[in-house]
Amino acid sequence: MNTRHFTALLVFLLLALFGLQGCGEDEPVVYVDMTKRQEVRVPEALPAITYAYLPQYSHTVSYRRHNPLIEYIAAETGLSLRQVFPDTFEEHRRMVERGDIDISFSNPFTYVSIAKTGARAFARIVEPSGSTNFRGQIIARTDNLLIQNLQDCRGKRWIAVDPLSAGGYLFALGHFLDHGIHPEDFAEIAFAPGPGGKQEKAVLAVYAGKYDIASIREGTLDVVKDKIDPERLRIVATTRDYPGWVYAARKGLPQEVVKAIADALFKLSMQKPEHAAILAGAGMSRIIPATDRDYEPIRELVAKTRFNEAAYDGRQDNAEGAQ
Repeated sequence: MNTRHFTALLVFLLLALFGLQGCGEDEPVVYVDMTKRQEVRVPEALPAITYAYLPQYSHTVSYRRHNPLIEYIAAETGLSLRQVFPDTFEEHRRMVERGDIDISFSNPFTYVSIAKTGARAFARIVEPSGSTNFRGQIIARTDNLLIQNLQDCRGKRWIAVDPLSAGGYLFALGHFLDHGIHPEDFAEIAFAPGPGGKQEKAVLAVYAGKYDIASIREGTLDVVKDKIDPERLRIVATTRDYPGWVYAARKGLPQEVVKAIADALFKLSMQKPEHAAILAGAGMSRIIPATDRDYEPIRELVAKTRFNEAAYDGRQDNAEGAQ
């Protein structure tokens, strides 16, 4: 037997000896009565108003932009609020319909969809520029010399944010139609894959050269500027403006709750440093009252682009069933 084997055997025998000493005959025996049991209940989450930001960006960005705002509303109203994170635009829409989202912050296209389920607008934002409206943009790589203007987009590969995205799809589609360019004129129309972060994904897909053009909401390039070299992308076209992002309350949410939240939002002012940080972080300069009538231009755009919501729902259901 060599030295290494002898040493291993010696260690084993010593451990066994100590183990036997720990199991002596005078060691007390603990009796466990298995007939006496006590159920341990997992504490249920306290009731809270659920708040969701349509997932145009990643969940991390959504949290960072809106958590200070949620904390402000809670402190101002005494209500308990909890931010929830739908993975897709469609999931957001369906959660509002089911009552799983109480307060929805969404683009106007998603709003006119959830309004069909009884949700109602009560506030809208003023953009950092001071406008109550916003626009979409069509971008391409700077070094793509084949795309110099909107007409050059014919026959190219287009990636949009989501079929339910306003600035990231519907505004651009309406803009193309106004200039005589139809969906069948593109080599491909694709939508950013996966949950959340779809605005970034559309930008990065063009940046990497996978697609020729992308449609995004105005302001997205500023949000992703830490991930790209802005000089390598350029804006090919900008759409007309439409009513801005909107706060809506789900059907059945008590009116006193809606009023308390609305009053808190309307108090926010860029003139107060603590409020300015909250507003700027969320990409807003002010929050003002809104009504459902403010979004008639979106309904007109839906009619013009002939967006078939029922057909879209069917595609979504088929995709979910295949997963």
